[in-house]
Amino acid sequence: MSNTHTLQAGGTAALAPREYHLAHEPHPENGTSLGFWLYLMSDCLIFAALFATYGVLGRSYAAGPTGAQLFDLSLVAINTAFLLTSSITFGFAMLQKQAGNARGTLAWLAVTGLLGLAFLGVELYEFAHMIHQGATPQRSAFLSAFFTLVGTHGLHVTFGLIWLVTLMIQISKHGLIHENKRRLNCLSMFWHFLDVVWIGVFTFVYLMGVL
Repeated sequence: MSNTHTLQAGGTAALAPREYHLAHEPHPENGTSLGFWLYLMSDCLIFAALFATYGVLGRSYAAGPTGAQLFDLSLVAINTAFLLTSSITFGFAMLQKQAGNARGTLAWLAVTGLLGLAFLGVELYEFAHMIHQGATPQRSAFLSAFFTLVGTHGLHVTFGLIWLVTLMIQISKHGLIHENKRRLNCLSMFWHFLDVVWIGVFTFVYLMGVL
């Protein structure tokens, strides 16, 4: 009889709904931030490898055009101003986020997106102009390294803009909920990281390239 009750109890326990740890635990407060910092560190390694490659191949012109012949510093300076200003406007968006103003956050994010688009437009114009002059990536090791480094940064800006537009849609639908604030913090880190990388590109590639 006791065995029967034991079996029935065991069967009842087996049929009972299972409870999982994640059903009762909230999202770790700093879990996303830590994971995103780890991602940024991996991205740092990628750009470090690209900078190192450019440092080795940046003077291998193969009798082709040099950086001094190709680079238009005034145009690059304008493009740098676009990206650095977008970092400032993103900071204004974060201030509006702290104040709980969803409309102000969206407005400054829109300005940031427009500046990012302007940066990409100038960069694509520069690439098209260089290719029109015959300075294609396969022309020399210098140009291969240049297009890879600058193009990889441009792809990151493109992905950042896609992320920004997606987040703007989420904020317009759901407001400044906790999840959207966390996503804004991650995008802010990513956007400022791109600015830091671009300062390195501007100094190491363009300024040193015209010397």
